[in-house]
Amino acid sequence: MPRFVLFASPWWVNLLALVPAVPFLLSRDAQLEIGRRRLALTAIFGISFGFVEAAVVVYLRAATGLWPVPQVHGPAAVAQSLMRIECFREAATIVMLAGIAWIAGNDLRGRCAAFLWTFAFWDFFYYVWLRITIGWPESLLTADVLFLIPAPWIAQVWFPLAISGATAAAIWARCR
Repeated sequence: MPRFVLFASPWWVNLLALVPAVPFLLSRDAQLEIGRRRLALTAIFGISFGFVEAAVVVYLRAATGLWPVPQVHGPAAVAQSLMRIECFREAATIVMLAGIAWIAGNDLRGRCAAFLWTFAFWDFFYYVWLRITIGWPESLLTADVLFLIPAPWIAQVWFPLAISGATAAAIWARCR
């Protein structure tokens, strides 16, 4: 059984722990101008997109022969051309999440909240779908590559799940 690791790598990835505070900073004077109905709809998008993301990772691992090696070993073993495509796919994911947030929010604060909200559901359900479909990760202590831009972000699975859960809870508490 892997041991608990508190910090992610590189060091600056740990600053993500501050993300759940953003909804409170965005709404110091009043609640966020995004309704709970819109949040529910963007959550459905995030949950669905989490499945697409999980499927892509499963296909990539199978295509590169890394099956069933945990993803944390992937970047060193994947061809450079595939790594470049993977980085562009990650960037496109962020653009798609920003697009849905732009549509959902009425103002910049609402759009920022919608982005963080949708990102949280996408990220959380990415792991749920991987667990349901291929039985990975084995535990919350399993190491994973969270993102590749600008360098591989590595942490145990509990880390993004905790941040996503806290972010979604904070946004729900601050919306009207």
